[in-house]
Amino acid sequence: MNTTVTVLGVGSWGTALALLLARNGHTVRLWGHDPDELALLGQYRENRRYLPGIPFPDSLTIGVDLAAALVGVDLALAVVPSHAYRATLERMRPHLPATAGLAWATKGLEPGSGLFLHEVTAQALGREWPAAVISGPSFAGEVAQGLPTAVTVAAREVDHARRVATVLHGSNLRAYTSTDVIGVELGGAIKNVLAIAAGIADGLGFGANTRAALITRGLAEMVRLGLAVGGQRETFMGLAGVGDLVLTCTDDQSRNRRFGLAVGRGETVEAALAAIGQVVEGAVTAREALLLARRLRVEMPITEQVDRVLHHGQNPRRAVEILLARDLKPEIL
Repeated sequence: MNTTVTVLGVGSWGTALALLLARNGHTVRLWGHDPDELALLGQYRENRRYLPGIPFPDSLTIGVDLAAALVGVDLALAVVPSHAYRATLERMRPHLPATAGLAWATKGLEPGSGLFLHEVTAQALGREWPAAVISGPSFAGEVAQGLPTAVTVAAREVDHARRVATVLHGSNLRAYTSTDVIGVELGGAIKNVLAIAAGIADGLGFGANTRAALITRGLAEMVRLGLAVGGQRETFMGLAGVGDLVLTCTDDQSRNRRFGLAVGRGETVEAALAAIGQVVEGAVTAREALLLARRLRVEMPITEQVDRVLHHGQNPRRAVEILLARDLKPEIL
């Protein structure tokens, strides 16, 4: 069944999902806030900045005007950085049809407020639209190339989760459904912080043993905080938890890991961010996650040290020494 989808956000992930949806036989409109960037996408029929060499299918059009891009749309899919998420929804609100559904593939907590994105969604839209979050181990480049991928779609309304999963599901992507919105969101946010930690450790030259320990104990932090905010343990053992965690901690396609590598090798935080050239969500999420953990009295030592390195001038090697010097304790999640 053909569905009309408007993808908001022309970064690597937004473009990759637009390509996927168009290949699945849907009518896709790709919209971004920068008219000059949209003009280039329309001229070259590919995203030369982020996904060069991958042409747009004919069913993928570029929407310069937001109101026009949302006319008669069945599904609006927001794929913008967390700091731009609220503003994007507020711009979209007057034009979103009452019959449309909403989904987002943004990972992180809102900078400044620390809110989960489903909370931002409720505030920004001011009324209830069926809403779902898409998360899981999925690098944009591989999805754009049509390599096999699996993700999780979570929504409080089971029918909406299935609807979004059906639109995404195709020969190269398998979509699973969940009702654990907060667990899926939390997993997608925290894994970026832990990927920075893994990158820092590798940048310091600490090797595979250290990386495996960070991933495992990082998962323990994710589960502790996830349960405290009402997530389900099973979610963190699945695609949106350990699956995405392993992916982003071990492969250099992850911008969060690459950022950590640069910091571990001695680059300043500012220089490392500039070199990445895209939003590094984990750098912002570390602070918000730590504040949330402190409010809930949840222990997150790895996240705390990442925050200290990025925002308080902590020496990365000293951060690892502090983690190793912690009191002995049983290994429990």
